[in-house]
Amino acid sequence: MCRLLGYVTTRPTSVVDVLGREDFETFTALTEVHSDGWGMAWHRSLDAPTEAVSSAQNASVDPQYSSLAEQALGCCGLVHLRWATGGLPVSPANTHPFTDAGYAFAHNGHIAPIAHLEEQLSTASRAKLMGDTDSERYFRLLMQCIDEASGDEARGVTRALEILVREFPNSSLNALLLTPTRLFAIHINSRVDSPVESLRELFESDEAMPASHATEYYAMDYRITDDAVHVISSGLDAEGWTRIPEDTAVVIDLATREITRLHPVPLA
Repeated sequence: MCRLLGYVTTRPTSVVDVLGREDFETFTALTEVHSDGWGMAWHRSLDAPTEAVSSAQNASVDPQYSSLAEQALGCCGLVHLRWATGGLPVSPANTHPFTDAGYAFAHNGHIAPIAHLEEQLSTASRAKLMGDTDSERYFRLLMQCIDEASGDEARGVTRALEILVREFPNSSLNALLLTPTRLFAIHINSRVDSPVESLRELFESDEAMPASHATEYYAMDYRITDDAVHVISSGLDAEGWTRIPEDTAVVIDLATREITRLHPVPLA
């Protein structure tokens, strides 16, 4: 269970400038819960390769996080703050984003049982696994389905979501997938409750939790400006954001910022 931020802009922009100083500090303060590592991925320009950095340290005390957040790294990217669930280890191999062949992926949720998720992977996909998480296996399924679709990203992502919705209907599939030309924003979780009991172990009351965590932990919001599209997980109670409809997956073109909705199998 984690926090996500994604952005597509017309010019290289820092994460601090994406959110503004005050909202960036609020987002980073979510490490009070999401303290099990962080990661960023970005393209320096539209034709540049994907770059990524991750760390198993708490972002709020890692100077590299602050340094990168201040830099105008690229015109598109994502940020991930991790809250390890299910007893999964806090380690570099389990820290998002997961990357391969110009793709970067970050997930907010927990897909169980992990063994059944791994069963959806081919032998070749399983051989590429480096860590223990369901999230990495989710990423490998996406990459596998894109490859099976002859590189058609929209068709491959749609196929992967069809499989996951069918096999894991009560799991959160919230995720960001940055590709060489697109940013996919996935918000599929309508059957999943907020992890209130786990949060109550950390806070004295529901009111003390970050914004929306007690009731809408898996919600996602978006914001469209003249020169950017932003997507974010709940926890930032600020004006100018619009709630993303439940069980929605969209693709944002990095060059045009055009938004297209995907149509995975509906949740019945």
